[in-house]
Amino acid sequence: MYATATGMIADLFVKDLILDPSTRNVSDVKHEVKAVASSSSADRAEKFIQVCKVPEGAVAYGSYEELVEDKDVDIVYVATPHSHHYQNTMLCLEAGKHVLCEKAFTTNAAQTRRLIEAAKAKNLFLMEAVWTRFFPLSIQIRKLIEDGKLGAVHRVIADNSFGDDVETKYGTSHRMVNMDLAGGCLLDLGIYSLTWLFQTLYHTLPPASRQPPKVVSAITPYQSTGADEMTSMILTFPSAPGPAPAGTTSGSTHPAHGIALTNLRVATDPDGHNSARPAIRIQGTKGEIQVDGPAFRPRVWRFIAAKPDEEKGKGEPKVEEHVCDIPGQGMFWEADECARCIRDGKTESDVMGWEESVAIMEVMDEVRRQGGVVYPEKIESLEYPLAL
Repeated sequence: MYATATGMIADLFVKDLILDPSTRNVSDVKHEVKAVASSSSADRAEKFIQVCKVPEGAVAYGSYEELVEDKDVDIVYVATPHSHHYQNTMLCLEAGKHVLCEKAFTTNAAQTRRLIEAAKAKNLFLMEAVWTRFFPLSIQIRKLIEDGKLGAVHRVIADNSFGDDVETKYGTSHRMVNMDLAGGCLLDLGIYSLTWLFQTLYHTLPPASRQPPKVVSAITPYQSTGADEMTSMILTFPSAPGPAPAGTTSGSTHPAHGIALTNLRVATDPDGHNSARPAIRIQGTKGEIQVDGPAFRPRVWRFIAAKPDEEKGKGEPKVEEHVCDIPGQGMFWEADECARCIRDGKTESDVMGWEESVAIMEVMDEVRRQGGVVYPEKIESLEYPLAL
């Protein structure tokens, strides 16, 4: 039973939530939207309910404080700007509600750790809403890597960029460039590039083998506001999936490079037809996985098998292409995960766990430190409650 805010992402989420689960072959869980809240007015929440065609019975609230007092609400979906995630999520946890919070989880790793502490203290479920992780496509690719079909993975390249006229489309107040709202491409778009690096080079390892990466990055700021408009990251993961090269010490691991790119001015898909495919390349000793964009909602991936040197360029190429249909937007899969975890008494997801959310936030903290991007103190604060 979900409650939610009223922005564009919430609109997509709720429309997915009310779809018949059987359309995605799910029968063990279902969802109900019991309440919707807007920080501006109950009328706006009511309009949202009507536009999304939420089944009768959902209550419209004009404040988040009212919403978290609703006894019919089990879990709250937080879909406010990044700048407000910490305050809004803490409000829900303090009120005893489970939470699914949009990514980026918070503005910094310290805030994420504090939310995790609060969830632990109250034995509540908490998860970062990285919806792409739960796509059948993502699950298939992770399993292929875990099963060793790609061999030793040495490099992953992921890009999630929009080609916009930034000045015209965003100006200075739009959330994408507004520093008061933690604007910039890193937290909004780059999180998806980092998602692909982490779910292939980090999550596919046993938990005891996972090590945080070293980071080298470059940022170009948007001159009008100081938000990052172009960010490029090279992450070195000390331990990566697959066997170490021949001749190394028995039981040793090998490093891998992850290259995460994001940009507001040039696009991953410049013509809207995926002519520039792929958005993600996962490169191992036995071949390469390519994923067509967008990185946040991919439907097509292919495996290109590596050939021995003497066979390269000969015969037909060995390419296996897979198309994964999405019966909606695709946000219902993360909601299904939440429902199952709560049903089973779990406070965190195995697919998107707390430790990994912190590790990704730490990378973004370091990228901002290297690039000199500093958000206003009030949205980076650990103080709660704090009016924003």
